[in-house]
Amino acid sequence: MKLTDIRDNEGAHKSRIRVGRGIGSGKGKTGGRGVKGQKARAGVAVKGFEGGQMPLYRRLPKRGFHNLFAKDLNEVNLGRIQQAVEAGKLDGKGVVTIEALVSAGVITRQAKDGVKILGVGELKAKLAFEVAGASKSAVEAIEKAGGSVKILAAAASQA
Repeated sequence: MKLTDIRDNEGAHKSRIRVGRGIGSGKGKTGGRGVKGQKARAGVAVKGFEGGQMPLYRRLPKRGFHNLFAKDLNEVNLGRIQQAVEAGKLDGKGVVTIEALVSAGVITRQAKDGVKILGVGELKAKLAFEVAGASKSAVEAIEKAGGSVKILAAAASQA
């Protein structure tokens, strides 16, 4: 077998239709667009237009509310932070910030609008946190372990 013998399977590659190449091609003259009007022209797409009838998206009732000011926070449980401390990935001496959690691998991707600490799990290490938010149970557990929580003002005022 040689490299020149290698080919796609029969029917694996379909040649494209060459539009507007004469009547004999089957897609000549109007090029499959029909005739006349706005939709026969290039670069026009009338999305949601139903021939003058009230479009479906306007006939259906609107429900719900979308808060423009809502913050998208990364949530981290205390148990996950304790695992990182025990593994030696998170330094207990310094202040635990968003950057420290990202570099330790506690948060897989860069924080969105900040980090919120949740109280699931047990924290034994004495840590000082600077985060966007923390639940009441998380704050109690951190202070019980001898640590402290500082809620960042910019995130707190917007959240």
